[in-house]
Amino acid sequence: MPKGPAGSTAAGPFDFPPQRHGGRNPVKELFGTLADGTKVHRWSLENGGTRLKVLSYGGIVQSLEVPDRDGRQANVCLGFDRVEEYVDSSPYFGALIGRYGNRIAEGRFTLDGKSHQLSVNDGVNSLHGGTQGFDKRVWDVEPFTKGSDVGLHLHCTSVDGEMGYPGTLKVKVTYTLTRHGEWRIDYEATTDKATVVNLTNHVYWNLGGEGTGTIEDHELHIAASHYTPTDSGLIPTGEPAKVAGTPFDFRKGKQIGRDIRAGHEQQVFAKGYDHNWVLDKGITAEPEHVATLRDPSSGRTLKISTVEPGLQFYSGNFLDGTLTGTGGHTYRQGDALCLETQHFPDAPNHPSFPSTVLRPGQTYRSTTIHSFGA
Repeated sequence: MPKGPAGSTAAGPFDFPPQRHGGRNPVKELFGTLADGTKVHRWSLENGGTRLKVLSYGGIVQSLEVPDRDGRQANVCLGFDRVEEYVDSSPYFGALIGRYGNRIAEGRFTLDGKSHQLSVNDGVNSLHGGTQGFDKRVWDVEPFTKGSDVGLHLHCTSVDGEMGYPGTLKVKVTYTLTRHGEWRIDYEATTDKATVVNLTNHVYWNLGGEGTGTIEDHELHIAASHYTPTDSGLIPTGEPAKVAGTPFDFRKGKQIGRDIRAGHEQQVFAKGYDHNWVLDKGITAEPEHVATLRDPSSGRTLKISTVEPGLQFYSGNFLDGTLTGTGGHTYRQGDALCLETQHFPDAPNHPSFPSTVLRPGQTYRSTTIHSFGA
C-alpha cells in the first residue's frame, strides 16, 4: 500500500502561481438531523483564497469555492442543501469512499485462502464499500490549525465483518487547506486482521461553477499511457490497454467532449468515460502531478497530485436530471466529472494489479493534493 509523507507537486501543463491570502479557524454549525436523531454538523474553512464546507455525514465536501480569472468566487462542486437529500438520493456527491473505492466483481474476493462475500449494491457487484459505505457514516471531526494551515481530522471505525469485510479497520482522514489554497487529503488506516482497503474521495467537479452546465468544454490532461478496459458491468478485464489511438488518450490534454461520443465499445459500456487510468508514475512515496483540468470560460484550473497508481475519470454519465443541487439547478448528464485517485478497481481479484491488502502491523497511507488557479 502507498506509504510515506507527501511533498511538493511536480510541474506540468497549465501551471499557475500560488495564491496567498489569510486563513481562518474552522467554524462548526448544525446542518441537519438523521432519522435516528444523530446530529450532522457542517464545518467551514477558508485559506489561500479557497473556501471549503465539509459535513460530518460521509466526510462530504458540500462546497468548495475558488476564484476565477477575475477574482470572482464560485462553488465548483455538486452537492445538496439538506442532509435528507444526501441520505436518500446522492450519487456519492463529495463523499469519502471506503472501505473499497470502485467496484469488486460479484462482491467477492479470496484472501489467504478464505472467501469473503461483500455487500452487493451495483447490480451483482459491490461498489464503493457496499450499501452502508463510509459515505453513509457520521464521522468524528476534530478541527485543527497548524502554522498557516487549517483543517479537519475525521475518524471512524469499521468493525470486523461490516459490509462483509474482514478485520476492524480504524480510519483517519485529514482535510487540510494550505496557505496556498490547496486542498490536501491524507488517509491513514490500520487493521487487526488481513483485509483490503482502497480509500478515495468522490467530488463532482465543474470548474465553471456548480450548476452552470456541461463539462465537455473542460480541457483534461492525464499522465497515463494505459487504462484498464472493462466488461459491460464496468469490471476490469485484467489486462491494461494502451490509450494511443483511442478516445482514452489524454496525455497531451484535450477537450473532454472531443471524443466522448466516438462510439468506442468501452464508451458504450460506460455511457461515456468511467474508467481507471494506469498512471505512468506508478505508486510513489510522495505525491506527483498526474492530471490537470481547466475550464476555458472561467480560467479556473485544478491540478491533482497523488501517491496512488490509478485515477478514475468519470464524466457524470449517470446524472439524469432528477437531482437539484445547492444552487437550485438540475443536474444533467455531463454536468460534472470525477477524478478519483485510487488503486485499481477489483484489484483483490487480479493478482497482477497493485495490491490493496492491508495486514496487522501495517499502516495504510495515501495522499492526494488539489491545487487551484486561474
